[in-house]
Amino acid sequence: MTGYIIFQETVHDAAEFERYKEMSPVSIARFGGEFIVRGGPVETLEGECKHERVVVIAFPSTDAARSWYHSDDYKDARELRLRISNGDTILVQGALT
Repeated sequence: MTGYIIFQETVHDAAEFERYKEMSPVSIARFGGEFIVRGGPVETLEGECKHERVVVIAFPSTDAARSWYHSDDYKDARELRLRISNGDTILVQGALT
C-alpha cells in the first residue's frame, strides 16, 4: 500500500530552505519516493490551514516512507528543516489511483 508523507509548514528562513530543497530529493529517490505536491498556492476550502506550504511525497509503502523519514540519508536535511521552519508532518497509508 502506498505511503504518503505530508508536510504542512511555515518557513522562517527562505535562503536556508532553498538549501533544504536541494538536499532532500536525493534521499527521497533512494527510498522510491516521488513528489506529488511540492509547494504552490494553498486554498483552504474547509477548516483552517495553519501553514503556508504543503508537500506530499508518495512512497511505495508506509514502511518505505517511515524508513526514509528516520534514515541517515535524510537526517541532515530533516535537522535543517526543523531549524528553519515549523509545521506538521504526517504519514498516511493510501493508494494511487
